[in-house]
Amino acid sequence: MDRWQNIHSVVVVGLGITGLSVVKYLAKLPSELTIKVIDTRKNPPGKESLPEGVELHSGGWHQEWLLAADLVVINPGIALATPEIQKVLAAGIPVVGDIELFAWNVDKPVIAITGSNGKSTVTDLTGVVAKASGLKVGVGGNIGVPALELLNEEADLYVLELSSFQLETTSSLKLKAAAFLNLSEDHMDRYEGMADYRQAKLRIFDHAESCIVNGDDCATYPDASNKNLVEFSLTKSTQFGVAFIGGREYICRQGKALLATDELTLVGRHNVANVLVVLALLSEAGVNLELGMNALKSYNGLTHRCQVVADNQGVKWVNDSKATNVASTLAALSGLALKGRLYLLVGGVGKGADFSELSPIFANLNLQLCCFGEDGEQFMPLHSSAKCFDTMAQVVEWLSPKLVEGDMVLLSPACASFDQFNNFMARGDAFTKLAQTYA
Repeated sequence: MDRWQNIHSVVVVGLGITGLSVVKYLAKLPSELTIKVIDTRKNPPGKESLPEGVELHSGGWHQEWLLAADLVVINPGIALATPEIQKVLAAGIPVVGDIELFAWNVDKPVIAITGSNGKSTVTDLTGVVAKASGLKVGVGGNIGVPALELLNEEADLYVLELSSFQLETTSSLKLKAAAFLNLSEDHMDRYEGMADYRQAKLRIFDHAESCIVNGDDCATYPDASNKNLVEFSLTKSTQFGVAFIGGREYICRQGKALLATDELTLVGRHNVANVLVVLALLSEAGVNLELGMNALKSYNGLTHRCQVVADNQGVKWVNDSKATNVASTLAALSGLALKGRLYLLVGGVGKGADFSELSPIFANLNLQLCCFGEDGEQFMPLHSSAKCFDTMAQVVEWLSPKLVEGDMVLLSPACASFDQFNNFMARGDAFTKLAQTYA
């Protein structure tokens, strides 16, 4: 409790799930703290669950509270560059996030994952394999359960997904292993540029014993040369990579085959890379991989992210409704290995996107392109097989009698869903129901 010795007044900025987890954590500490909450929303979620004695100021800022605090804990959604927070920093008052509070208290090994894409899948799968290996595992952070709530349960290992926003306010998180998956343009409304965004991500390596980096993306490598690097790659010879042995592709550690890529239920080349990261993280954390190998093979993905929702008579139905832009659909199609034909469902609200990028990858597939929704017509020139429908249900009704063993039906729409659905989850659920009806 040394860290709390001179802290008597804490202001939590931003309520919601994360803010509430911070307040409840602070309220349980043995030291007597005055806890106040500021939320600029008039009716912030979670206010009815605040413990007794915690004051709330909503609908704007309260600079006097901030400047009178010994510690300010901010929500990841609030940038350090916010003028009100800048005044706090100028006054010499420490500003942290919930992950830093977690770091102060955790006493078991932690591994963490960041990156522009794929971090939720890697985090979830790492937890699944670690649990199958016989460990008690706490999985959370930017996915699912707030990090501080994980401390309420006994665990042998913690697995955290960390966003760049969370890493900005984290400075003392010690990690057995940390992974930086990839870097692509995102959150440019929050950062001055890509270099600034990358530096926020690189903070994950500050106190990591092993740094898992992407051999196919040099931006993921730490600037410091004294780090213990563990590389993964789909194209190069690295500690964790792929190799053809006897005409079959295998996932390998130090050149030794662990499992064949065709044994994975997960679909898409990007998911092979995700599996490499999971194996690297758990190896570096000392987890016995052999015990978790069956769980790794049978894992079918997070809901709506290249998730196998039906597999009947050799035909796979895959829900990738989360693919609301061209980049996501490209990732799903990249390196897709099929014995039969791909029935690809695309369309919805295009948001002014240029879909022509998809044309070259379509040309290399045994493809039946099925277009639907408001902007479905825009996909028609991209492939000679293209056929247009009004709804997804009409697509599935048309294609289902044509399916034979080795085929795949993939919903990866490259579009938003709100022409016909409330959100991408509702679209994915509708596809899943159709798949299970017709499979």
